Amino acid sequence: MRVLSGIQPSGALHLGNYFAMMKRMIEHQKNHELFCFIVNYHALTTVKDADFLRKNTFEACVDFLALGIDPDKSYFYVQSDIPEVTELTWILSNITEMGLLKRAHSYKDKIAKGIEPNHGLFAYPVLMAADILLYGAEIVPVGKDQKQHVEMTRDIAQKFNSNFGEVFVLPEAEIQGEVATIPGIDGQKMSKSYGNTIDIFAPKNALKKKVMSIVTDARAIDEPKDPDACNLFAIYSLFLDEQGRRELKERYLKPGLKYGEVKKELVEVIWNYFEPYRDKREALLADPDYVHDVMLAGAKKARGVAVQYLEKARAAVGLNY
Repeated sequence: MRVLSGIQPSGALHLGNYFAMMKRMIEHQKNHELFCFIVNYHALTTVKDADFLRKNTFEACVDFLALGIDPDKSYFYVQSDIPEVTELTWILSNITEMGLLKRAHSYKDKIAKGIEPNHGLFAYPVLMAADILLYGAEIVPVGKDQKQHVEMTRDIAQKFNSNFGEVFVLPEAEIQGEVATIPGIDGQKMSKSYGNTIDIFAPKNALKKKVMSIVTDARAIDEPKDPDACNLFAIYSLFLDEQGRRELKERYLKPGLKYGEVKKELVEVIWNYFEPYRDKREALLADPDYVHDVMLAGAKKARGVAVQYLEKARAAVGLNY
């Protein structure tokens, strides 16, 4: 099974990135043919600072490597190192209907949040389709908010195949119910765009500050709490197994639970969870040449697959002569 997904380097990677995508991708490399990439072309829709983008692209590569992505067991690369993806994007743009793009929820949501509209943001689903179709991906692990984009990729692939013959694989979205949408400290979806994230590798003081600012209700200590409507419970639960979640829920339902104490516990839980990866991350940050070599080697390997699908598409539409 060929599995593919990517992540934007538009800021420090956070718990939403990790549990919705990164952890699942690292697990997939054990049993599937994995394509994992840093989506820096997509980041251009919102990031306008070149130094910021370079820094965050590099650090996203480092974070993945530190957390366990194995470049020998996967295709691990940076999107902009694959020139084939922009050519395929143009080819697909010519069979993508405007009405399809106008229905994109993500575009509407970002505009509503005050992000400046531009063609890249509007045409984002076509580039995402090229990212997926260029490698024959069958499964695309995404959060709930990206499900529509995978469905649009299927629509674009079906339209192309109907017009020009069977070239592209129709992908399926993989969404895990318990992590479909991970709340941020304010209860909205955890997102760099909303400034409500808890960073994976934040210094402990910064981590504590973020966790202690998680929004909770105003129930008194002697009142039972509602775990199903609590951001703190939802975030804490990410680190617990079924029994641990059950025990935490029982604590919520009994009078006497103090949100401040639960937040202090969560700081230690997050800190200890990522402890095994910090030393490796620091070593990688100190050896940028190694990281760049790994990414260039990954791009070369990925392009070996990308060229095959691009050539099929070029031949199908008549660009080879």
